[in-house]
Amino acid sequence: MDRLPPLSAIRAFEAAGRHENFSRAAEELGLTQAAVSYQIRQLEDRVGRSLFVRDKGRVRLSESGQRLLPSVTSAFAAMSDAFAALRSEDDDVLAVNTSTSLGATWLSGRIGRFQLRHPELAVRLSLANEIVDLAASGYDVAIRGGMGKWDGLRADFLFRQHLTPICAPSYLQRHRLDSPEDLLTAERITPNDGWWAGWFAAAGLGSPPPSRRGVAMDNQLQEASATLGGYGISLMSPLYWRADLESGRLVQPFETLYYPGTAQWLVHSESRVGVRKIERLREWLREEMASDRDFLPNEVWEPI
Repeated sequence: MDRLPPLSAIRAFEAAGRHENFSRAAEELGLTQAAVSYQIRQLEDRVGRSLFVRDKGRVRLSESGQRLLPSVTSAFAAMSDAFAALRSEDDDVLAVNTSTSLGATWLSGRIGRFQLRHPELAVRLSLANEIVDLAASGYDVAIRGGMGKWDGLRADFLFRQHLTPICAPSYLQRHRLDSPEDLLTAERITPNDGWWAGWFAAAGLGSPPPSRRGVAMDNQLQEASATLGGYGISLMSPLYWRADLESGRLVQPFETLYYPGTAQWLVHSESRVGVRKIERLREWLREEMASDRDFLPNEVWEPI
């Protein structure tokens, strides 16, 4: 531990390296530019090499500085997460971020059961299709689609992403959909989505569907609204629409499922493993997945 340079000097280096600007680092740290410059000089003397290249009033990281900065930044992030976990371990608010399609359908329809089981926790559910930075955003966890590999995050597998054409009974009655080929001329919602080509291939049609005009939507919630109105057929996840499929409001004409090669994962910072409220959510999600086993793909998750 005696070989570690002063923390204040390391912090000055990290801020200056991130901005590549001593003045902006000084503003961030509440110091003068001279103080930041002094701290970095002290650090350079300590490690025996230059960490910045100084040229006509500007600075940029040297080769040594470039090698050092990622590790230092990661270390500060880990410390920040550790203190945040300590402060919020007994916090009574669980902040969850997830995509609009999953959050507004499957999760929002069930999260009340989690609330009833854990009345001591208040759940804040946020829906967004953009990937959020958990460390900077204040969210405890996220349900995220992908391959399950994100630096600094623990990822617990929930289910394999899957899609199939779904429509309203009225649409099926008006249009003969006896085979996948019939969908080539059907009114498909978001018709040029690349996932349609994937589904047609899974259904045995080798060539992708031709490009065509049509309504393009951002998420399954929007697509379902148009589909329920009988305006077309959408490529959606049966799990999200289980209640509508079981009630007959929506129908699935074909059994073929398309797997885009991703899955849904519960993710949180590795530094927050064991936090009580996160563990309670993980346990509940596992139970919910087990209760939906008959509506989930049988295929085992195999990352590619």
